[in-house]
Amino acid sequence: MQIGDILDRNAIAIRVKAADKRQALSRVADLAARNLGLDAGRVFEALMEREQAGSTGVGHGVAAPHARMEGVERMRGVFVRLEQPVEFEAIDDQPVDLVFALFAPPNAGAEHLRALARVSRLLRHAELREHLRKARSADAIHALLVQEARPSAA
Repeated sequence: MQIGDILDRNAIAIRVKAADKRQALSRVADLAARNLGLDAGRVFEALMEREQAGSTGVGHGVAAPHARMEGVERMRGVFVRLEQPVEFEAIDDQPVDLVFALFAPPNAGAEHLRALARVSRLLRHAELREHLRKARSADAIHALLVQEARPSAA
């Protein structure tokens, strides 16, 4: 599974305004609905339900919300960069400005967990996070994520 397989260029939004975690997840749900052909309200409810089980703020200003959804045929993702970081109850208590959300079919088992682990590992790299925060376009963010996620030849 490669990041390019789950994240389309159109599923990336930068300069997104959100006052808090709830609004940030609402923006993620809107983007997912437009790009994945889902109902924004259902996506938002699924994301909020997952957050009630525990925050998906993984640290260093990054969140990886995720949900299994009817109507999702294969693993898909959306990426949102917030204009201003918001409190997210993250593991390190730092506010979040980079959100990579994953959506899986209801019956996805290990694939869902592998994708989540892949995204988490990828966004652990401080240099990549810095480049994502400075990128000027969705295309630039897509290129960074896809390029960074390629296995090295070493």
